[in-house]
Amino acid sequence: MTDKTIPYADYAIIGGSSTFSISFPEDLSHPDVEVLGQELVFATPYGPSPAFKLFLLGEKRVLTLKMHGWREGFSRADASRQIFWVFREAGVKKIMAEGGVGSINHLLKPRDLLVPSDYLDFSLRKDVSLGSPYLLTMRRPVCPDMVSELVTAAEETALGRVFDRGIYAVTDGRHFESPAEVAMLSRAGADIVGQSMCPEVYLSREIGACYARIDMVVNYAEGVVKDWEHRELAEIFYGESQRIGNILLSALARIGIREECPCAQLRKPTLLKQKED
Repeated sequence: MTDKTIPYADYAIIGGSSTFSISFPEDLSHPDVEVLGQELVFATPYGPSPAFKLFLLGEKRVLTLKMHGWREGFSRADASRQIFWVFREAGVKKIMAEGGVGSINHLLKPRDLLVPSDYLDFSLRKDVSLGSPYLLTMRRPVCPDMVSELVTAAEETALGRVFDRGIYAVTDGRHFESPAEVAMLSRAGADIVGQSMCPEVYLSREIGACYARIDMVVNYAEGVVKDWEHRELAEIFYGESQRIGNILLSALARIGIREECPCAQLRKPTLLKQKED
């Protein structure tokens, strides 16, 4: 069923592998959470959207969805367009995401948490946009205020190591990278590798929203430290969801909608048009 009316929401959470195995947010039994709607599918110019959930966190209206909207029958590029078209129509201004990543930096271990501060885009999805007439400045790709709250919330769990900066290398998948590719990414300066920060960081800026994410190391990238184990990957996938979910809700509870972050000044009018008199 496709819902015609997109509800208003200031906030959004894009779920990844770390919360995929639970029903987020209701499985966390948070006292300030109230689910207002589930299985909300909207018509978009790029096809029907993934299923959204609308919930209240206190007085904050939040849209959320699973696994970055990826599903059979749609390219990842179109899935991203569907999601951010809905976010734009809903009026979303603050977006958080989570995911599982491979460690390129050999000092990072499985179950470490990292809040990326920058990215390297090695995907083939660089032209993904909603067609808006903006020049997107990416000198500060993630919102410093949201990063600060995510780091604080992660450190409060006191269950492992938390890193407040790092470079996220984006590849297309769905396969893991080869050892030679990982070595190249390491020489380029990447700390972790995953598949979702881009184009999300671009589309957030295009719709005028702040973006930040938290990622859990779920395996060593190929050729780093030791071969990853499918058993350990599964244990993390199914065993850490509550932890990541609580971090997201804790950070979101403290993020204000009117904070004076620099993100809004990094979207400029395009210069690819005739100069007006």
